[in-house]
Amino acid sequence: MSQSQHIIIVDDEAPAREMVGDYLKMHGFTVTLCDGGKTLRSAIDTGAPPDLVVLDLNMPEEDGLSIIRDLKSRTNVPVIMLTATASPIDRVVGLEIGADDYLPKPFNPRELLARIRAILRRASPARSDGERLTAGDITLDTGAREAWINVRQVNLTSVEFSLLEEFMRHAGHVVTRDDLTQSVLGRKLGAFDRVIDVHVSNLRKKLTGGSAGERIKAVRGAGYQFVVRSETKNT
Repeated sequence: MSQSQHIIIVDDEAPAREMVGDYLKMHGFTVTLCDGGKTLRSAIDTGAPPDLVVLDLNMPEEDGLSIIRDLKSRTNVPVIMLTATASPIDRVVGLEIGADDYLPKPFNPRELLARIRAILRRASPARSDGERLTAGDITLDTGAREAWINVRQVNLTSVEFSLLEEFMRHAGHVVTRDDLTQSVLGRKLGAFDRVIDVHVSNLRKKLTGGSAGERIKAVRGAGYQFVVRSETKNT
């Protein structure tokens, strides 16, 4: 893990953001502390670009969902949401608009560190030692982390790309939610944990133009199955 990786912590409560910041500094990260969306935008515009943002959803001046929307309009930086009183709907919306994962407050700093490291490994820069995977009309370049349906490039988030890669490597076979959570998010599936399901839903929409289930089938009680299609479809 590079010691130069830059994490921005956004939380309106000073003790909370300082505690997280100090812990991450102890583990070799460069840390910037922000008390809201305004200071986050200023930090991004004037300083070194972050490798990841840790964002509290519950803030008085500007809510976390609005900050995520604005952040994703500017950059593809990964986001981990911290949630204390946020509703399950807010968590789902946050994932749908681009957040990578969430962690309920209070949390163990070691758990946050583990999730940060897992996301940063997945979001690492393009590699020269990648390979091309093909399943039907979909092609992945795992080095450049790019995806195409026929000749149309598909814009995927880092999580969605990793999901699609996992599905294509197991095309035609059922992959459990537990295995997907472990391989894609780098952690165990928790009770009432729907993070991987929201990411699968987002991926399905991008691959099918909103017609859910054409390429990724939900197998009740088991997981998901990737269906290989060979016909040309320019949607």
